Amino acid sequence: MDRTRLAYVSAAVVGAGTAVFFVWWWWTKRHQRHRPPSKWRKVGELSDLICFPVKSLGPIRVNSMECTMLGLKSGWMRDRTLMVIDLDGQFVTGRQMPRMVQVSPSVAGSVLTLKAPGMMSVSVDLARLRGRFRAAVWGQAVPACDCGEEVARWLSRFLLQEDTGLRLVYYPLDKPSREVRSKNQVFPLTDSKDTGAYPDATSYTLENEASIADLNTRIEEPVTPLHFRPNFVVKGAEPLEEDTWDWIKIGNVVFRNVKPCTRCIFTTVDPETGKKNPKIEPLKTLRKYREITDPEIRPHTLGSPVMGIHLGLRGPNGIVRLGDPVYVGVPEEPEPPLVSPP
Repeated sequence: MDRTRLAYVSAAVVGAGTAVFFVWWWWTKRHQRHRPPSKWRKVGELSDLICFPVKSLGPIRVNSMECTMLGLKSGWMRDRTLMVIDLDGQFVTGRQMPRMVQVSPSVAGSVLTLKAPGMMSVSVDLARLRGRFRAAVWGQAVPACDCGEEVARWLSRFLLQEDTGLRLVYYPLDKPSREVRSKNQVFPLTDSKDTGAYPDATSYTLENEASIADLNTRIEEPVTPLHFRPNFVVKGAEPLEEDTWDWIKIGNVVFRNVKPCTRCIFTTVDPETGKKNPKIEPLKTLRKYREITDPEIRPHTLGSPVMGIHLGLRGPNGIVRLGDPVYVGVPEEPEPPLVSPP
């Protein structure tokens, strides 16, 4: 291969990671179809289904769950409908307190139980919570019910080594109550109906196993999808193919790709040990090839790289199950004009 051709190939490879975002942005900006497509193609299958009942705490892997406008649901277990706050009502996450990921939740009936290394377990009956107040997620007010003194003291002792300082709260509604954050409004498909209970942006996130595998070829210590805390993990798709998906169907449940997932320091926290990677990986490497360069979007992402996609439910509630086929919509041909141009 001569040098000129090699240079062109190298430039194409280097630019692929960022060029796809321009294509994604251009496509969604101009083709905002509001009805699901009539044709679908299979891209893979659901290889993991994960619920995070408490924001920033450990996961619960499940075989099936109902998809609702608020997020994943199975009885009283709902995705990110509980969160830890400080005494000022501000949300607390694993960004500030990495050990939060070592707290393992479980839900039996209406009773939430938390376990952590070196601690006796603690439980709270969510059905008995009363009273509402306002907490805050990214500066936005959200309704909350306090979960009581016992669990507040338990969390404070494990995370702060103090008797006070943290509280646990529960989301008392069945539908989202926040507007889209101003930084996300640059993405034309974001909608307040997708903001969920306490997640950062939307009710659902999806990761592609092949994209994680591709990332692992670039770093010394491999990461898993859990570093990115998704609800859905797909296997069988091509690396980074998810960037270009628009309409998505898991089993019979229809979603829309509303925006890419911007990534932060939380990705450097080992989901097993609760320790941050000293080399700031995989975030450091993601910044080398997964930053959005589009001038209209970049000011709103502040240089954060992306991995995975945010989804919004675009059909009736439905059950998703491990092993379900995952489809993406086949773009329809534009309708011809009613009057031919002169």
